[in-house]
Amino acid sequence: MHDDELIARAKAWLAEDPDAETRDELAKLIDAQDLPELTTRFSGTLQFGTAGLRGELGAGPMRMNRSVVIRAAAGLAAYLKSKGRTDGLVVIGYDARHKSADFAQDTAAVMTGAGLRAAVLPRPLPTPVLAFAIRHLGAVAGVEVTASHNPPRDNGYKVYLGDGSQIVPPADAEIAAEIAAVATLADVPRPTTGWETLDDTVLNAYLARTDAVLAPGSPRTARTVYTPMHGVGRDTLLAAFARAGFPAPTLVAEQADPDPDFPTVAFPNPEEPGAMDLAFAEARATNPDLIIANDPDADRCAAAVPVPGDGWRMLRGDEVGALLATHLVRRGARGTFAESIVSSSLLGRIAEKAHLPYEETLTGFKWIARVEGLRYGYEEALGYCVDPDGVRDKDGITAALLITELASELKEEGRTLLDLLDDIAVEHGLHATDQLSVRVEDLSVIADAMRRLRERPPTRLAGLAITKAEDLTKGTETLPPTDGLRYTLDGARVIVRPSGTEPKLKCYLEVVLPVPTHTDLPAARAKATDLLETIKRDLSAAAGI
Repeated sequence: MHDDELIARAKAWLAEDPDAETRDELAKLIDAQDLPELTTRFSGTLQFGTAGLRGELGAGPMRMNRSVVIRAAAGLAAYLKSKGRTDGLVVIGYDARHKSADFAQDTAAVMTGAGLRAAVLPRPLPTPVLAFAIRHLGAVAGVEVTASHNPPRDNGYKVYLGDGSQIVPPADAEIAAEIAAVATLADVPRPTTGWETLDDTVLNAYLARTDAVLAPGSPRTARTVYTPMHGVGRDTLLAAFARAGFPAPTLVAEQADPDPDFPTVAFPNPEEPGAMDLAFAEARATNPDLIIANDPDADRCAAAVPVPGDGWRMLRGDEVGALLATHLVRRGARGTFAESIVSSSLLGRIAEKAHLPYEETLTGFKWIARVEGLRYGYEEALGYCVDPDGVRDKDGITAALLITELASELKEEGRTLLDLLDDIAVEHGLHATDQLSVRVEDLSVIADAMRRLRERPPTRLAGLAITKAEDLTKGTETLPPTDGLRYTLDGARVIVRPSGTEPKLKCYLEVVLPVPTHTDLPAARAKATDLLETIKRDLSAAAGI
């Protein structure tokens, strides 16, 4: 757009911005005639999709701010009314990030102004509490203001419908169309009162529900070190552990309080290098059986275990996924086991041997949660749904309870989670997984890599022939279309896809090797590690990354 048009758009946005902080920020950009930055802010609008909204905080339509949130809430309200939910309840939760409380209050005001009923959780709480509250209260929709494990500068807006699971197409496009139809903020009624602020009744009902994931009378002896990673999980997890009768977790003090600046980590995600260092240090000092970590909104759960003579090791999401599945099978769980396509194929082997239904979905719990008859679902990115009747989403609190129960049972037997992983490998084959993840500043790098792989697909990786190459944009017999590539190799699998929530290209690798006996495990693990590293190298070269 021309410079004059750009300045005019910025001034029009400034005139209706309800937030003094972003008004001041935008006014300074206009006064300075900072055209490059204004172009970045006004080159389009933050797109509403199946992850809702997520982006950097700041002024303008390409940033997360109160103006963007008010429009999103108005679009959601219009969508609900178009579906006949004219006086339904919308329940709203939020985390402890910058502006989260403001965005939650704006959403409540918009819903109330639209004639819907709105209820806001009493304070920053884990995302699973919001997902639970939707079903518990019979709401027609829910909103969680969170950017999960994104950097401190980000925030987000996650939308659930009345079944308690996140939106999927076509709802996302229909809501986006209603958002686009909001001409000005003056068209959006926003009363200053009229919604309910909930008390702790819903939280207490959620905590009462967490008891159901544990077996009556099971051992509760495992000692843990716990970090909420500067997020909102601490009080809810400690309450859940106390109710269950586990020893009180030792907190990582430096990360125990909610802090939107996440001062001790580069990225507040347990999977990121360095994020668990303080937890490892606390574990070395206190010698627990297990480390538990949540991400900042506590819908993900990480676990780390002591390795004899070698300190502490973070378990991969796929390893925890297999451990929890095995635990549930041994407890007699019935129903469908489900996972996304980027997770280890080991879950399918476990379900098959237990004569349980199994389904594979697209990436994201919005798909896993919709599997009919779901009993257990997981995704390799540390997400686990162990109580789908209570929370139709990943839940880092109940997952932490279940993995600590399993560690307690093994402790009573003089065994560890690593011993059980060895047993699983011998029973089902070693399923070794890894990830090649490339964070970019320029999103065109991701588009170029995907184009390169489509135009010149590799025929071999690590010397293994690619027996099947699938472009997932075309869909499959069991999956709707998605932006991704899947390569099946002799004894291995690779999936390449752009992240839906971060500026990353993600490549998911799996190698499967038979393991006749426990004595064969060291050699199998060494071979798998070598194959994974070689696949990474060859894939990087093929993608040009």
